[in-house]
Amino acid sequence: MQAYTHTHIHRHIDTQATLIHTLIHNPPAIWGLPPGYISTIKLRSLNKSYYQVIYLAMLGSGNQACSPTHAPPCNTLGFLQKNNSLGEEGRLAGSLSERQKNLFSCVNSDRDARFRRTETDFSNMFARDLLPAKNGEEATMQFLLELVDILTNYVRKTFDRSTKVLDFHHPHQLLEGMEGFNLELSDQPESLEQILVDCRDTLKYGVRTGHPRFFNQLSTGLDIIGLAGEWLTSTANTNMFTYEIAPVFVLMEQLTLKKMREIIGWPSGEGDGIFSPGGAISNMYSVMIARYKYFPEVKTKGMSAAPRLVLFTSEHSHYSIKKAGAALGFGSENVVLLSTDERGRVIPADLEAKILDVKQKGYHPLFVNATAGSTVYGAFDPINEIADICEKYNMWLHVDGAWGGGLLMSRKHRHKFSGVERANSVTWNPHKMMGVPLQCSAILVREKGILAGCNSMCAGYLFQPDKQYDVSYDTGDKAIQCGRHVDIFKFWLMWKAKGTVGFEQHIDKCLDLSQYLYDKIRNREGYEMVFEGVPQHTNVCFWYIPPSLRGMEHNSKEYREKLHKVAPNIKAMMMESGTTMVGYQPQGQKVNFFRMVISNPAALQSDIDFLIDEIERLGRDL
Repeated sequence: MQAYTHTHIHRHIDTQATLIHTLIHNPPAIWGLPPGYISTIKLRSLNKSYYQVIYLAMLGSGNQACSPTHAPPCNTLGFLQKNNSLGEEGRLAGSLSERQKNLFSCVNSDRDARFRRTETDFSNMFARDLLPAKNGEEATMQFLLELVDILTNYVRKTFDRSTKVLDFHHPHQLLEGMEGFNLELSDQPESLEQILVDCRDTLKYGVRTGHPRFFNQLSTGLDIIGLAGEWLTSTANTNMFTYEIAPVFVLMEQLTLKKMREIIGWPSGEGDGIFSPGGAISNMYSVMIARYKYFPEVKTKGMSAAPRLVLFTSEHSHYSIKKAGAALGFGSENVVLLSTDERGRVIPADLEAKILDVKQKGYHPLFVNATAGSTVYGAFDPINEIADICEKYNMWLHVDGAWGGGLLMSRKHRHKFSGVERANSVTWNPHKMMGVPLQCSAILVREKGILAGCNSMCAGYLFQPDKQYDVSYDTGDKAIQCGRHVDIFKFWLMWKAKGTVGFEQHIDKCLDLSQYLYDKIRNREGYEMVFEGVPQHTNVCFWYIPPSLRGMEHNSKEYREKLHKVAPNIKAMMMESGTTMVGYQPQGQKVNFFRMVISNPAALQSDIDFLIDEIERLGRDL
């Protein structure tokens, strides 16, 4: 490679546009990269002035380029401070962080040689041959490279619309073994070759939830940055209970939770919070905290120390509120279900009437759950009106935004959360609408310190008060768990990569797609909407009516019985063919209908069109 000096750079690279064009279309040969491999986005992501990029690129990418006889050391950037014509002196040598050094480091110049993939026979190799075994580094590297191939192939196929969403088999077929895929555990170790086959088969027979045509659940999509974060999280393999073993992750969690509280609207992001193993547990936290707030003696004396406590939630709310009532000793009979309007929103007058009824019986109304984005209808309860009632009767207000929370990131849609800043606690699941890999759920609380007050047990082997750092960062004692998975890194990394604006665009796109679907089918022959009006969320609920049923009396028992079977039959055929997936369910007196939800940013209008065509293809002869 020709030795490049700063003189050469100034002579041949006069503008940023020229530099970018050069690196994209004619990368230095020593990189071993084809033209076009580097994109403008990749260059911008380095966060360097273009002189830094070209200097590091041409001088810091190989042994020869790093040689003192050809150029200054890779970290010698003094000339840039004198010759930067863009006026970026403040962002030069001092701005190079360790992570930037690692990207173009002379120390790692032998990286390609050490990690070059070679043909390896894994049939006679076992887990005992990998690290930390002696001389296990090469085997470990080759094994991991094979795994990377499996992963990247799966990712590529996930975004390929010609690939099936799933390769469906019945449980007994998988249990009996498919083409050598055996789920039974063995007493003797199996070869690494078999382990790699098992890895491929596990993904093969699973469901591609990141596929653009997977609409079955609220959690969909496959975010590459999130995937990277999850992979590195598993590599770190640490626990979230103390700063001493998870210093960076603990700080990430605190800063991210503060940002989320600011978005909710609590002053200066004050309050508390923690990531939990899903929205159901986050909702359970809210009930526990409410009980502790009004009856702290229950923590030590049990439920006998409190009067009969009653919880209130919508008949359309998530079942986790009723489950929390059962698990925490309230009893499911003390979870009062509130009536809703035709769109699934709580009727405030019904809430107040039922509170008065409970009080008349001598019970204590404790807690109201307002749903922001219900599971089936995507409904948003009127938070402000509910908050007025909670203040009137001195009750805890929780907002379950597990599904709807992402809309807080959108200036176009956050008005649906009007009044959320008045809540005492909020559940928000980034693993749903925001596409963060499972699991990632936060419970956010307006009152600082109440989480610790409710849950702390001061285990001496973990939470010693005389550590050499600020022990307020030992957050584990405010969790109901001891061991706690690191859920923050993938979310933090995605937020860094997308920015708040990126999440907003993601949310707005999904809501626009739901509007497209609604507009497409609301007046289309063979379709009937479950409720009238534009959806509040991405939930679009509808019946498909096959030609054989279109002439029948819609109020007849026969019609209802036949229509009830349509969605399950179409869904079964979808799964058998593997082309797409969408959910269905009954609701109250309504027979089975399709519930379409969109949270995958990879989905396009063409995927919505495909879904409708597929429903009609599979259902026309029913």
